[in-house]
Amino acid sequence: MSDISPEIAALLAESNLDFDTSPVETENKAQNGDSKSGYGKANNAANSVDLTKTKFAPVEKFIADTPITQVYSDKAYYKTTLTDEPEVAQRLHSLLSKYLTCKDPKDRAIFRQQIVTPYWEVLRSISQKAKLPSTPECKKMLLRFGILLPSLMTDEQKDIFSRSFRENTSGEPIYYLDEWFSNIAQGLITISATDEAKPRSKGAPAGSSEETARLMQLKTKAQGKVQNAETMLAAKESERQSMENGLKGLLDDFCYHPQIPGTKHKECLSEVQKKKGNDIAEKVRLLVKIDREISQYLVELEEANETSKHLDEKLALAGNLVEVNNADFMTEFDTVRQMAKMSVGRMGNHFPIFTKEFFHCIPKGIGFRENVIREMAWVESLDPGVFCRIHKNVMNRIVPYVILIPTYGDFGFCWEPFDRFNRVTSRGRIIVPMYPKNLQHTILLACADLRWQVAKEKASYYWMEEGLTGQYYQWFTSQKLKGDVKEKFIEDYILWIKFESEGMMKLDKEVRGIFWRHMPFPQERKEMLKTRSLVYQELYQRDINRSMSDGY
Repeated sequence: MSDISPEIAALLAESNLDFDTSPVETENKAQNGDSKSGYGKANNAANSVDLTKTKFAPVEKFIADTPITQVYSDKAYYKTTLTDEPEVAQRLHSLLSKYLTCKDPKDRAIFRQQIVTPYWEVLRSISQKAKLPSTPECKKMLLRFGILLPSLMTDEQKDIFSRSFRENTSGEPIYYLDEWFSNIAQGLITISATDEAKPRSKGAPAGSSEETARLMQLKTKAQGKVQNAETMLAAKESERQSMENGLKGLLDDFCYHPQIPGTKHKECLSEVQKKKGNDIAEKVRLLVKIDREISQYLVELEEANETSKHLDEKLALAGNLVEVNNADFMTEFDTVRQMAKMSVGRMGNHFPIFTKEFFHCIPKGIGFRENVIREMAWVESLDPGVFCRIHKNVMNRIVPYVILIPTYGDFGFCWEPFDRFNRVTSRGRIIVPMYPKNLQHTILLACADLRWQVAKEKASYYWMEEGLTGQYYQWFTSQKLKGDVKEKFIEDYILWIKFESEGMMKLDKEVRGIFWRHMPFPQERKEMLKTRSLVYQELYQRDINRSMSDGY
């Protein structure tokens, strides 16, 4: 980086760029919202849980053939991005100028470290404007990809990023940071869990904001019940429709009587039709049961809606709602910043700005939404239950929210396995850094962490004794292993997916048995593995024995 391009040198020579650092009007618009904005609402379908989906839809294209935007060719990109931001933008500009023009490695390291804080303060300001249609595209691209100065990109990188798809057409809950903050600001997604207590609103009477916060918590819980009832209701109605369609087909077959040749009479029921009569009776019995469940969910939904409406009325009277919402948004921003740190790790590269100096990904290894869907679909093809949770003996597939953070980290992880107010149908949250060394490995880390946390929460106080975590923990202690049991589990999970799925034995025999039972491969993969080794053949035979003994 000691050889600065003429374009950068000319830009940074203007050390006193006339940034407008009076963003009050813009921020107020961002906080109060814009009724004309549809940004984020297009993603609302992805936020709702569809229990009828069984897998990811295939991604037809991972990147456009031709550029979708010319924003990175805009010579005013840098200045427009920092205009209308707080005074810290001038400090960021000054530090970036020194960093790019400095030739002493030690001084460059100091400037690089000093850039981090003002960068995030500028990002804090821009994040509040993410949902506004009037927000310049370059500001959103800073949020999305960390691109502050396009001159720090190669022409090839500019071409790749200009061809990345902007809109979420997949219907999956996978979001770039600008989309995430837009959804949070519009209330389409609740803020992420945090252990820190929320501060009281300034100037508010003691207890008033606490009461509003309490009501907001109850409101969130009520919304969780509404979502749960609606999701389960939709799933049961879909199941009823499917069963009714099947029943109609059976009835048509059952009531079909062909003409007896040479007569005007019709034939009696055949043996096949008589057997179908039993099937019809069984389907009717199941339909009555489903109808009873639908009736229960309708009652639950009505009660939850009444509670939610009652809380809305109380919140309208409580006041301070705007202040609490703003505080929540700032809390979410601080949470995302913590996520970014964790995705990089203590010894990683925390430099927040996109630059060719640190970016070394090939196109399919960048954390674009389409690439992430491809890798998540691959994991699910080998671990069908990775995104599933069991409720009332029914396996519900619930893909977690995926937050794509533009960092040079390698660590994907699970922030929360599900919403604490809706454990049944709410989405969890996993974090994926966008510029890792190996995107597949990063997503495997996140999926393994999700697997562990969901199983641990399901077992609750007995997580060291029951289920997946209990059996693994008991093996871990029996081997007298040291360190974090979750980290060891994640290491073994990666071996399970990458190697054991191909018949390469890398795990301890007991661990292999635990994973085979609690995180089974799909049936066709099991049948392939049983031909590879006697070890897998024995595990396959155990499955057959268990299925034969069920019910006895």
